[in-house]
Amino acid sequence: MTMKRALPSPSSLLFFLLSLTPLFLCRGYRVSASMPPSESETLFKIMESMSSDQQWRQSHPNPCAPGSSWPGIECKTGPDHLSHVSRLDFGSAPNPSCKSSASFPSLVFSLPFLQSVFFFNCFTHFPTTIIFPIKLLPNSSLQQLSLRSNPSLSGQIPPLISSLKSLQILTLSQNRLIGDIPPAIFSLKSLVHLDLSYNKLTGKIPLQLGNLNSLVGLDLSYNSLTGTIPPTISQLGMLQKLDLSSNALLGRIPQGVEQLRSLSFMALSNNKLKGAFPKGISKLQSLQYFIMDNNPMFVALPVELGFLPKLQELQLENSGYSGVIPESYTKLMNLSSLSLANNRLTGEIPHGFESLPHVFHLNLSRNLLIGVVPFDSSFLRRLGKNLDLSGNRGLCLSAEDEFSVVKTGVDVCGKNVTSGAAAAPVVHSSKKKSQAGPSRYCRSCFFSSGALFQLALFLGLHQRLVL
Repeated sequence: MTMKRALPSPSSLLFFLLSLTPLFLCRGYRVSASMPPSESETLFKIMESMSSDQQWRQSHPNPCAPGSSWPGIECKTGPDHLSHVSRLDFGSAPNPSCKSSASFPSLVFSLPFLQSVFFFNCFTHFPTTIIFPIKLLPNSSLQQLSLRSNPSLSGQIPPLISSLKSLQILTLSQNRLIGDIPPAIFSLKSLVHLDLSYNKLTGKIPLQLGNLNSLVGLDLSYNSLTGTIPPTISQLGMLQKLDLSSNALLGRIPQGVEQLRSLSFMALSNNKLKGAFPKGISKLQSLQYFIMDNNPMFVALPVELGFLPKLQELQLENSGYSGVIPESYTKLMNLSSLSLANNRLTGEIPHGFESLPHVFHLNLSRNLLIGVVPFDSSFLRRLGKNLDLSGNRGLCLSAEDEFSVVKTGVDVCGKNVTSGAAAAPVVHSSKKKSQAGPSRYCRSCFFSSGALFQLALFLGLHQRLVL
């Protein structure tokens, strides 16, 4: 009698085939690490034009090979099972340094799989501009373009930058770019972060700004932009950081700013803004940093700012504010720094600041405040030199605080005013601060306390780009 052999079930056959897969991969079926010849030639031309650190062709003939020590380059395997350049870094160690004759390499836009490219302090000697190749890639993979601290990078921002449809992060900061911001930039619907700060850009902020409804960070500070803040800014519902400081912007803060419910940082210092705040500003419940020094506002301090529960830093110096300090400001339980210096504030300092647990800096100097300072000796000692009440002729300390170890800038009640004497508050000056200085208003406060926000934003975006 002949016995029939049982056939394996489909599921067991599939399991058997899958178990063999690692064997095939280990016996010569690995994905090739080589790069297409045309792409490697483009890469070598870029490297030779940018850096003289090495003889790139001789020292790294296959830069994407496993174990290659080529710095500043990352590769990924494409759908063709070949290696392709996905990231290039120039200028900051341990990445390749840039030679003095380096000019912007338009060929970077010809690398079909390039996702991120960085040029830091590269173009320092000879003038160069951002240029695009004559033949553009139909579908660029570039997601991050960063040109920062390049003093010889000048000219206008090319409208062709709008051809980079996958771009998520565009950083063109601390260069010498001139001219208007091209409206075409605002067709890049994938943009999450746009930084054009520290340039010489002029003209108005285009109304098309509102098209970037995925934008999380916008920095146009330290330029010479004019006109008003466009009302279309209200359409940026994802925006967390807004910095328009140190320009020549006019008019009022637009009413629609109340729609920016995710906003945590807003800087509008050193402009020509004036007039009443929008009533809906109290709806910015996520706002942590509001920096608006040096604007000719000439209105009363807005009570509504005292209704922002997460507010940590409020800077409203030298802007012609008048009237009393709103009592609502003493309810800001997360407040760490408040500066209302060099205005025309009157009346007494409201009680309650000493009860705020996080306050470490308070500047009410050069105003017209009167009355007894309502702070006990423990609060005076806690703030130390970070408390400035000088220049208020009508302020005095109670006798029990006479021997306080802290110099507040005010004398004891009943004594001749000495340290508190000062000139009348200076009216706002529209003269811009020097662009050469690294610190502006209290940006450093945001990038110290607020560095977590910036780092989290960067790491989140970087993870998206790397995956």
